[in-house]
Parts: sequence; C-alpha cells; structure tokens
Amino acid sequence: MTLRLRVATRKGLFTLTHRSGKWQIGEPAFLGDPVSMMLDDPRDGTLYAALNLGHFGVKLHRSRDAGGTWEELEAPTYPTQPEGAAGPPWKLVQIWSLEAGTTSEPGVLWAGTIPGGLFRSDDHGKTWQLNRPLWDCPDRLGWFGGGYDAPGIHSIIVDPRNGKRVALGISCGGVWQTEDGGGTWRNVARGMRAGFMPPEQAGDPNIQDPHRVVASPGEPDTLWSQHHSGIFHRPAGAPEWNEITTAPISNFGFAVASHPTDPKTAWFVPAMSDQKRVPVGGRLVVNRTRDGGRTFETLAKGLPQHACYDLVYRHGLDVDGTGRWLAVGSTSGGLWLSGDQGDSWESVAGNLPPVYAVRFAN
Repeated sequence: MTLRLRVATRKGLFTLTHRSGKWQIGEPAFLGDPVSMMLDDPRDGTLYAALNLGHFGVKLHRSRDAGGTWEELEAPTYPTQPEGAAGPPWKLVQIWSLEAGTTSEPGVLWAGTIPGGLFRSDDHGKTWQLNRPLWDCPDRLGWFGGGYDAPGIHSIIVDPRNGKRVALGISCGGVWQTEDGGGTWRNVARGMRAGFMPPEQAGDPNIQDPHRVVASPGEPDTLWSQHHSGIFHRPAGAPEWNEITTAPISNFGFAVASHPTDPKTAWFVPAMSDQKRVPVGGRLVVNRTRDGGRTFETLAKGLPQHACYDLVYRHGLDVDGTGRWLAVGSTSGGLWLSGDQGDSWESVAGNLPPVYAVRFAN
C-alpha cells in the first residue's frame, strides 16, 4: 500500500510518498506561494489547495489527478458589508480549514475562514455559500483574533454518521455545534477556561481560544482540544469539557491529533506558553495519552533533544487512518514521521519552508 503525506508550507505544497520502507519528497506544487490548507477528499480522491497570496488575495485550486494538474476555482466570497456593520471587515483573509462532507453527501465541502465565516459548497468547490445563521449570530461580535487580527475557524469536525452534525473550533470564539446542517448553532465550550481573561470572564464560552479541536472518527462525540490555557477533553455524552492537568512538560501547545478508532488515545506537542512559544528546554517531544488523559507518556526517540526551537502550528500534527502513522511539521522546516504511534520518529526533511499543515491522504 502506498502512503501519501501532504505538507502545506509558506513556499508551496509538498507531497511525500512512502514506498519500499522509505519516504520520498516529490516536486512541490505552487512553489514559492503560501499554502494555508489542503484536503484530499477521501470520497473521490480530489485534492484541494488553498493559497494566501497577500496582496493578490486568497486562491483555491483543485486537482483530479493527485496533484499532476490543477484548475483554479472561485474562492469563497463574503457579501457586501452593510454600512456601519460592527465587527471585522467582511473580506476573506485566509482559508484556515477545509473538510469534506460524508459519503452520503457527494460534492459537499466545508471551509473555515478568517474573519470567522463558515462556507459550504455542494458542487466540489465550484461555488460557495456563507453560512448566515452563524455569521448573523449576535455572539459572533464578541469573538476576537487569536494570533491574527480577526477571529478564525480553524477546526471543522463533520460527523461521519450524520453530515448535518458539524462542530467548529474558533480562535477566539469557543466551540460551536450544529445538529441541522448549519441551520442553527449553539456554543458548546462550557467547561473551558480562558486563563488570559479576568477571573470573572474566564469561563465565558464565547471568548475561549481552543487552538485546535479534533474528534476520533470512530467516536465523533468525543472531542479533544489543545486550548491556549491547557488541554481539554469532552467525552461522549458529557455536558461540558474537562480540563486535563496530567500532561508532562507543558499543558500549552497548538497541535492535537486523535486516534481514528480509539477515542481515549490522543497526541499533543507541548511548548512554552505565550510570548516564548518554543519547545520547553530546547527539546521537541510529543505527549500521548491512551486512557482519556488520566496518564501520559512523553515520546522523544528520534526527535531533536538539544537546542531545538521548532514550533508546531495547530495543523502541524496528523495521524493516518490506521492510527499507526504520525507526522509532525515545524516552523523551522523540520518534518518527522513515526510508524509506531509515536514510540520512535524519523527525520525525513530538515530544510522545508515553515510548515503550516500536514495531512495524510487517507
């Protein structure tokens, strides 16, 4: 079986292929251009790439031959902003997340953007519609930027059993969920704690900064979040999030990945908090729990353990569909792969452009 890994970077989209026990890096697509997110649609094999070209705007491309050739699509567009409307400008700054709908929804795609809008396509990305119930929600005006000037939707979780059930992670705006395909939304961030706010506001669900939110496809009601103020877990059926304080090294970080079939297993990449944002003690490690956060292991074999200052962004960690392979990509252009759930790591690239996202083509 051929395994592929996509790596979105500041200077292009790279594809790594695993054959005969070795990883090989192919020629990049969009060389020199910032690729903010990519998606291999598991339903039909179509590959999507979102570019952030700054002055030239946001671009969206699609490939139907695994990246051999590309066609440009119309990027999501915000409607004209009414005069005097509050909040950030109604202008697309970045596509921060891309996810496919369920197998029963051919052609459905979701895109999360900065400044906090959610878009849906029903025709494989040819056209996009802004989800107005979320955009027009009065609570949106209380969101604010976490790392960017405007808020953004970085995490989209589509329930594989029911495409009308979608959860979102928003920095800074908490976690939102719909049960009816986006017709109505509710904030489900209760239990999270924003340590960067005054104590009386720390529990406000609408100002939470979940750096990343993920779920196990095998149990999509169980959610994990690497939050600005720690690690949070919401087991299936729980009314609110639980804070996990048992992780070694640090509870701060950006990236989290959940095992595809075991919802109690998750991986995190710790870092020094706030202004520093580098590995603690110059050691790059991955923390893994296999019991829902009660205990953790620190995995370091094959990762740099001296004078390492690589930060891993929120999309810089991924696990493949088997739960065996893991990938970590860093802001310093490092890329490490593990074929044993993180027990040991192999450096497969050390001089890539800064890595924005890694995703296995499951």
